[in-house]
Amino acid sequence: MIKKNTLLITGLSLCASGLTQAQSPPNMVMVIADDWGFPHAGAYGDKVVKTPAFDYVASRGVLFTNAFCAAPTSSASRAAILTGCYPHSLNELANLYSRFPADLQTYVDLLEANGYVVGLESKGWGPGDFTFYGRNRNPAGWLHSDLALFMDSVPASKPICFWVGSTLPHRPYKEGIGAANGIDPASVTVSPNLPDTETVRSDMADYYYYTQQFDARCREILNALERNGRLDNTLFVITSDNGYAFPRAKANLYDEGVRIPLAMMWPATFKKPSTYDGFVNLIDLAPTFLAAAGIKPDNPMHGRSLIPVLQGVEKQGKRPSVFIERERHANARAGNVSYPSRALRTADFLYIRNYRPNRWPAGDPDYNSSQGFYSDCDRGPSKQFMLDNRAAYPQMFDLAFGFRPAEELYDLSKDPYQKTNVATDPAYARQRSKMSKEMDQWMRSTGDPRVDSTTDIFDTYPYAGN
Repeated sequence: MIKKNTLLITGLSLCASGLTQAQSPPNMVMVIADDWGFPHAGAYGDKVVKTPAFDYVASRGVLFTNAFCAAPTSSASRAAILTGCYPHSLNELANLYSRFPADLQTYVDLLEANGYVVGLESKGWGPGDFTFYGRNRNPAGWLHSDLALFMDSVPASKPICFWVGSTLPHRPYKEGIGAANGIDPASVTVSPNLPDTETVRSDMADYYYYTQQFDARCREILNALERNGRLDNTLFVITSDNGYAFPRAKANLYDEGVRIPLAMMWPATFKKPSTYDGFVNLIDLAPTFLAAAGIKPDNPMHGRSLIPVLQGVEKQGKRPSVFIERERHANARAGNVSYPSRALRTADFLYIRNYRPNRWPAGDPDYNSSQGFYSDCDRGPSKQFMLDNRAAYPQMFDLAFGFRPAEELYDLSKDPYQKTNVATDPAYARQRSKMSKEMDQWMRSTGDPRVDSTTDIFDTYPYAGN
């Protein structure tokens, strides 16, 4: 059982650039889910899914309500977390099933070079090949079977950096397991982007069950840290790599694909719980871990440290927006080409630019790959129901699987689920132009190859998959 910590280190101060001399280096532990979306946690108001460990961290640290992954696809999102950089700046790492360069420095590499003992449980960076260029371990750390056993092998005087990469709640789900374990399908909230049917509700209940299993592992990790005496001086993070694996969610730049849960705490240093509604990108985690350890990265990062947010003394001000992107996800189209897109999300609008609108966004309808037809959408009952009943839900089916225009713009105050594209509406012309210019500036400043709209360089990288 997780207990409230009562022995807290007092009288310490931390600046955004590093530790005071009085403070020993903190441990860094991140638990990352696989395909867990916002707002599916008790701390966000979900009344059905039970997430006591996530809620515990949120109630003792900072709960982030506007956290986004850098890309809604596992390999790219995890590479961005590790490097603090946008995927498009990492060449082939913008793609799923890529190859991780040996000379590309991660926050884990930097912490290890500065005396940290680094470890990994289960899924780290991936899927992909990290050995091709000569790396001898996963970029997220040395693989271990369990955090508790790892800590038993590390002297108490040595700080640890540990990545717990759950494979939950990634599909496939055992159908009916949610209802069999007390999750009533009638009680779940179904997105307006999905048919509200018994099939979809049961699928959601199954997803909730595996989300609860992920949270149970978070609880075990917290208890292990407490037993080992490390919890107080641990910067602890719970998050996800991308949104949940339902149609129009994972692998898409809409909120259901990119907005994710995030909570973090550091009991010995930050004792005032808070909720933060500023925009956060998971590229901010790497500079945060490094700043907490008092280490400056050798190369610039696109992300910025969240230490001032944890301190409650943010001087830069809240970000007014967040940028998100995607390149190649699954082998979902003839020729294994991608569906390249970039997005700019503000509090009021979502702007998306689709660079190859002549391609099917969810994958070709006649190309049967690892996830069936429309293979950029994971197999599952909700997808299959929509495929079997497309005539009954034509608009919903088209939003999930149909062609999309080169530009999309959504007015979130009127359309929070991003269903009505107003990019061609004259009333929104000024807003569309403004966001388009902001995107161009961001792309130029971060070296995005898509500044040249004719390039398809990301399609040329090998698919290091099965």
